[in-house]
Amino acid sequence: MNSPANEFFNLTKSSLSSLIDHTLLKPDATPGDILKLCREAQEHGFVAVCVHSCYVSAAYSLLTGSPVSVCAVVGFPLGANAPSVKAHEAAMAVGAGAREVDVVMNAGLFLGGRRDQVQEDLEGVVRAARRENPGAIIKVILETCLLNDEEKILACRLAVAAGANFVKTSTGFGKSGATVQDVSLLRRTVGPGVGVKASGGIRSLASALAMIRAGADRLGTSSGVSIIKEMNEVSKK
Repeated sequence: MNSPANEFFNLTKSSLSSLIDHTLLKPDATPGDILKLCREAQEHGFVAVCVHSCYVSAAYSLLTGSPVSVCAVVGFPLGANAPSVKAHEAAMAVGAGAREVDVVMNAGLFLGGRRDQVQEDLEGVVRAARRENPGAIIKVILETCLLNDEEKILACRLAVAAGANFVKTSTGFGKSGATVQDVSLLRRTVGPGVGVKASGGIRSLASALAMIRAGADRLGTSSGVSIIKEMNEVSKK
């Protein structure tokens, strides 16, 4: 009988690790916590560490020579900063060594019908980041718990039109996080050419596998180490 860790395309520890953004976005995260985060990311082969922009430079220094990328959140967690502020934060983060930017969409403007302003806001972040590094990867956080399905589809289309590489479910600070249904909807909407990042509430191997089955090709979680340890234990059975 196949174990849960192997039932999905014979997923291996290394292939699962390569989908995880090892995340630390707590307001009380210390420099020592960032050091631990980076060491864990290197040890387990996670694809990136996801940190606040104030820690990008430190994380970049710690990970120099490593395949682990630095991902910075921008406009986090509300997305309601002035567009110029979000663009500047993105440029500063990429200039300091971030290869990826997770920017929060302005949900208030979106729900208020100001869709053109929302797209312009995101385009400004994309331009600013790619001026610093043309290969910068941009993920747009939609905060799906605030949107109905029709709005989620439209938000995906705005993000892709703005030049995003990924759409992402959640900040983890909203009233709920990633769901299988939302990940599946986002995947169907953006198609195979754009990534889907599931984030928020992914704390177990079962939830990680469920998100991958639904179409996620990146997982944002602060529980990456425990998920990999759980996979190791399950694989022994």
